[in-house]
Amino acid sequence: MTIGIEPTEAQAAIQEAIQKICAKYDDHYWLKTDETGKFPEEFVADIAAGGWLGVAMPERFGGAGLGLTEAALMMQTVAQSGAGFSGASAIHLNIFGLMPIVKFGTEEQQARFLPPAMDGTDKACFAVTEPNSGLDTASLETKAERTNTGYRINGRKIWTTNAQRANKILIIARTTPKDQVKRPTEGLSLFYADFDRAKIEAQPIPKMGRKAVECNTLFIEDLEVSNAELIGEEGAGFKILLSGLNPERVLFAAEAIGLGRAALKRAAQYAKERVVFGRPIGQNQGIQHPLAKSWAELEAANLLAFKAAALYDAGKDCGAEANAAKYLGAEAGFHACEASVLAHGGMGYAKEYFVERYFREIHDRPYCAGEPRDDFELHR
Repeated sequence: MTIGIEPTEAQAAIQEAIQKICAKYDDHYWLKTDETGKFPEEFVADIAAGGWLGVAMPERFGGAGLGLTEAALMMQTVAQSGAGFSGASAIHLNIFGLMPIVKFGTEEQQARFLPPAMDGTDKACFAVTEPNSGLDTASLETKAERTNTGYRINGRKIWTTNAQRANKILIIARTTPKDQVKRPTEGLSLFYADFDRAKIEAQPIPKMGRKAVECNTLFIEDLEVSNAELIGEEGAGFKILLSGLNPERVLFAAEAIGLGRAALKRAAQYAKERVVFGRPIGQNQGIQHPLAKSWAELEAANLLAFKAAALYDAGKDCGAEANAAKYLGAEAGFHACEASVLAHGGMGYAKEYFVERYFREIHDRPYCAGEPRDDFELHR
């Protein structure tokens, strides 16, 4: 199902349902989570209770069986409500992050892992990036060595979201040394295992925004995983990982666009209400033009994001479109948030107008999840 100029009846119903949930959590709620660092448990529980964590999961396991298009529309609606990345990243991984299990897991693994992820019982984190390799996943140093019953994992990961509350971890590690494979992307394996805190130390990274949903550095020492926790074939982890990264990038793009739209809405309202020299500041071209330019950028990025989603849902290659959408969505979202802060003048710096939080958050997810320019180099 693709999204056209106007959403279909079914897509509009998804938007409306998500909007109703998000309406319970206004900007004051999200500002409080940002100030206190308290995870938005109530919001996540409401999303899970509505069955939305399974929007793209197979129906035979209790999911809705919808596509990336619907998932992106859902996540964009969350961000656009004012929840921003504080709300979106609280549920993001459960929405599409476990797609490698759907595509490459055994029937037994899918039946065991997917239902508790959809109902919110299991809380997962995604461990890929490392301090010394960054986006050069082929050069990661975390190792998974064979044992009699499975594997023993040792290494470090960084920028792992939700590790403070996760009980599951999706992790990629090297099972065959790099000098023993034909290509550096070979010899990597993907696991979905219990987050054993006796073997994994998670240290939060103090950061500029999105305090309620933390990022962590992981120190992994002798984490034992069984053969039953290996997803797909041993050594094929990089290929499996890529199958899930393109839809992730589409979701990031949709979320960034949604946050940019939330910022523009705030800016337009302020420009109508703020009177200086006897007239609303919105009558000045110096206010109008940056906001109009940002609107155009958001709409253009949105078209590409949903084109990428449509290609993915049709089973076609969407690598170029997904990466371009992530880049353009992040850029458009950033420009919109920046323009909104500037339109507010000095009050854009004040927390009571909320746009400073949007501006801090737009720096977070699209870029912490991988610098878009480097993604182009990897996938073009």
